[in-house]
Amino acid sequence: MTLMISTFILVLAAVISIFISQIFPKISVSYIAMIAGGIISFFPMMGDRSDSFSSELFIGLVVAPLLFFEGQATPLNSVGKEIRHIIQTAVILVVVCMIVSGFGVALVGGIALPLAFILAAVATPTDATAMDSVTNGLKVPQNEGTFLKMESLFNDATGIILLNMAILWYVNGYINYGETLIDFLISAVGGVLFGFAVAWVMVMFRQILMRTSYNSLNAQMFLYVMTPFVLYFFSEQIHVSGIIAVVCAGLVHNAEAQRSKLLNASQIHLGFDLISLITEIFNSIVFVILGFMFVRIMETERLSLNSLNWVLIGFTIYVIDVLVRYIYGRIRLKFSNRSAWIFSLGGVHGAVTLALAYTLAEFHVKSGDFNLVLMAACVLIILSLLVPTFAFRFILDKDVTDEDADKELDKIRVEMVHRALAAVDKMYLPDRVKKSVKFDLMTQKQRTRARDFTRAWLEVVRHPEFTGPEKELEMRAFMNALSVERDYLDIISQSEVKYQNYVLQLYNEVLLAETLIIEPNTVAPEQEEKTED
Repeated sequence: MTLMISTFILVLAAVISIFISQIFPKISVSYIAMIAGGIISFFPMMGDRSDSFSSELFIGLVVAPLLFFEGQATPLNSVGKEIRHIIQTAVILVVVCMIVSGFGVALVGGIALPLAFILAAVATPTDATAMDSVTNGLKVPQNEGTFLKMESLFNDATGIILLNMAILWYVNGYINYGETLIDFLISAVGGVLFGFAVAWVMVMFRQILMRTSYNSLNAQMFLYVMTPFVLYFFSEQIHVSGIIAVVCAGLVHNAEAQRSKLLNASQIHLGFDLISLITEIFNSIVFVILGFMFVRIMETERLSLNSLNWVLIGFTIYVIDVLVRYIYGRIRLKFSNRSAWIFSLGGVHGAVTLALAYTLAEFHVKSGDFNLVLMAACVLIILSLLVPTFAFRFILDKDVTDEDADKELDKIRVEMVHRALAAVDKMYLPDRVKKSVKFDLMTQKQRTRARDFTRAWLEVVRHPEFTGPEKELEMRAFMNALSVERDYLDIISQSEVKYQNYVLQLYNEVLLAETLIIEPNTVAPEQEEKTED
């Protein structure tokens, strides 16, 4: 019961963080979630949760689905085009960063090389989701953004292999280079093959079902959502990279969605909604857990360590990584000075770095060394978020912020509704039907008050339901009004290029409203009887 309550508190903190971020749009939800995580760490029922934290479950239940959906947002053909750059950043750059950071940390922190290389390996994975939290209202150039996204999709597996190598060095006292290389090839190549194979089988199975009378929308969606969880744990059982497997599976599903939009539109649309829901909640949960663990570790460290060596080590790793990434971007990737800084600072760390640090609990690592790695990793993550948040304000061009877009969309929304209301006024409708339709259209402006809703609700309760003919007139009135709105938005989307994506989102809202109007279960019983006759 305690585990259930603590899990509920984590999820609730993530949800509340999302709400608060709407009140303070200039502050990233990631920072708000971290603060929320730090606050709930003081709850009595959450006090001992840090000791039972499982890195394997965290990666499998939270990180894996995030990477799966992130991979699904990436076209498979773009990965093929960027394969050379993926190898350069997700393999070669990771190895270079680890070597330089390992020796640098050993020198500055005064620790043994095996432990220094463990710290360096933990610092290798980057997080594209965390990158989004530091670029709010800023425009990331497409080329640099592609490099950063492709790197973050595939460098996790490299980091895991290198960490395993460093742990074996720490435990055994020597490095087996041949075994490490073979493990890397088996893990990476095996993850790619297994991910593609399983995803293709799942896609074909679902596609066949969609073309038969045995298809079930809810069952299909459950099968789809469970794919990353099951795939990750099966991959780990056969000792291939579960991270790479779920990413590759996501790439396969991207191509499926492109060719199935009209085969079963409701199913595809529900899939997109589920992706949006899970991604937003899980991303927030990641940073709630990060804030929670950071505070809990701080309390432990205050009692067990007499120095702040972990701060120096975390700072050293971050500085070395940024400099190595900058130099590598300039020399190897042929970036300009500005692009190289974007690439170097864009290597933001997040969930996977924290999870890798916690994997040490499963090995024979000294308690003091384990705490040192955790604290240094937390410092690294915090620095990788804070530094680019400020630096990018001077490096990147400003983009349309959500706040600016909301102001512009508010004007467009009001004009759109006024045109729809004018169209309804021109129609011959019974008074109560016209009043009902106009109220619902007015709610699109998002300016009606709760007491307005209460009055409308009481009218529905007090008065009889519309008759069959009245329901049909209501539906016709809505369809006419929403058609007028779509025509208006179509014109606006061509003229307001700056806000085009936001206008198209509003256009999508109108289309969804139309689907609600013409749902089969909204047809009056009398009309259904006539149809059957």
